[in-house]
Amino acid sequence: MLQPAYRNYRKAFKGRIAKGIHFGGLAFGTAGLRAVEGGRLTARQLEAARRALRRKLDREGYIWTRQFPDIPVTGKPSEVRMGKGKGGVAYWAARIRPGNIIFEVGGVNKDLAGKSLLSAMKKLPMRCRIIERSKILN
Repeated sequence: MLQPAYRNYRKAFKGRIAKGIHFGGLAFGTAGLRAVEGGRLTARQLEAARRALRRKLDREGYIWTRQFPDIPVTGKPSEVRMGKGKGGVAYWAARIRPGNIIFEVGGVNKDLAGKSLLSAMKKLPMRCRIIERSKILN
């Protein structure tokens, strides 16, 4: 699972998903997965989508993961009384803004890239869109 190797502080404030749309295009591949709505993407969700993508691509082509889970999310166990400080780090997450590119695929034909990105999209908790280098596919 992805997580940072080092952080200055173990626990972070909750923070918010930034408002507005991120206007970034594809940097590496020929097709990609763009988030339509914002939210929080956990390391487990990111890894599940990456595995689905890799499985559909049948180990061909290239995959670039553009988002990294670098925000520690804490949680307290159930049925614990109030107080006694902040809970331990439960999982790592990435903040996704609308318009962020999550994955990019290259080195395969357009049909295989679309099918693989569609299978990865089903693993994510937010609405996404498949984009191509010049236009939007889905």
